[in-house]
Amino acid sequence: MTDDNTPEDESVNQDAIDDIFGDDGGGMNLQEIDDPNDQANAESPYKHGEPMAQDVAAIYDIPVQISAVLGRSTMQVSQLLKLGRGAVVELDRKVGEAIDIYVNNRLVARGEVVVVEDKLGITMTEIVKSDRS
Repeated sequence: MTDDNTPEDESVNQDAIDDIFGDDGGGMNLQEIDDPNDQANAESPYKHGEPMAQDVAAIYDIPVQISAVLGRSTMQVSQLLKLGRGAVVELDRKVGEAIDIYVNNRLVARGEVVVVEDKLGITMTEIVKSDRS
């Protein structure tokens, strides 16, 4: 071992570095690596942050189903059949707890119930990021 706690047999010399990063064709040439930001800006007709409305206009008319789930409950069919007008079904959520917002049966956000004029609405408070594999 040397004074810097590096084993002597694992020391790296300049020749080894040149073999890896050198310009002799045997190693990596760092000059050839493109900057992904420069590449994206060179090929894109849009400036950074500019909307791409013309490119996405084709998907504007695709219908999606949006569901806001206040809570869930499990009961037997016999209990369900006994429910009548004014029956209260207890849900698994507490008052003030966030509700789940689904788009095409995929959880995308959480939010809160709000009143808009005389109708109920939803305000999104959190976007849920899903792992797409």
